[in-house]
Amino acid sequence: MILFTLGTFPLLAQDVNEYSAGVIDSLYREDQIYIGFTFHLLSDLPGEVTQKGFSGGVHTGFIRDFPVNQRRNIAIGAGLGWSINNYGQELFIGEEPDGQTIFRDLNASNLDYNTNRFSTQLVEVPLEFRWRTSTPESYQFWRIYTGFRLGYVYYLKSNFRQEGNQVIQTDVPEFDRFRIGTTFTFGYNTFNFHLYYNLNPFFKEARLNDSEIGISTFKIGLMFYIL
Repeated sequence: MILFTLGTFPLLAQDVNEYSAGVIDSLYREDQIYIGFTFHLLSDLPGEVTQKGFSGGVHTGFIRDFPVNQRRNIAIGAGLGWSINNYGQELFIGEEPDGQTIFRDLNASNLDYNTNRFSTQLVEVPLEFRWRTSTPESYQFWRIYTGFRLGYVYYLKSNFRQEGNQVIQTDVPEFDRFRIGTTFTFGYNTFNFHLYYNLNPFFKEARLNDSEIGISTFKIGLMFYIL
């Protein structure tokens, strides 16, 4: 919050000076930098596997704003971002000596363990349709942004830890590294609610006993924008 305040103060000061001088930018753009924090809800879990522990993420990036009407309150946004996510659940991911992936239901195995989660880091391309009530004179306005987010997971880590044993996997062939999801952001001024739902499951061609392993995620959180 301190960084946000310090970063926006020069912009606000500049705006006040311009308005006092009678200069208004009629070709303004909105919301160039975004920072978000989300909580994750997992669905389509196989068998008796459930979500366990905290699951959340941090998201940041830059979006180029392209207004499409004269009032400039309707726009298309496209950019580049970075996201880090953690998912706590009861699906164990290991590896056989021949390299074949092992999937186990920790809930059914009744194992005592301290940690079981997988984490991802990915680059993203957000694409948005944007509507807002902004004007050249005001930076406090209502907004509704909706669209898609394309991503590629360049880092994956599955971490299982129990007393005297730790299993870490960073290469899971069944994990789909290409991600696509829908986004919806709405709010006023600084605080904006953000929703994300992925359209393709995490795993493909993977099974746990007689159940297909898919796993989808629904993210809900807050998004902050900086000009």
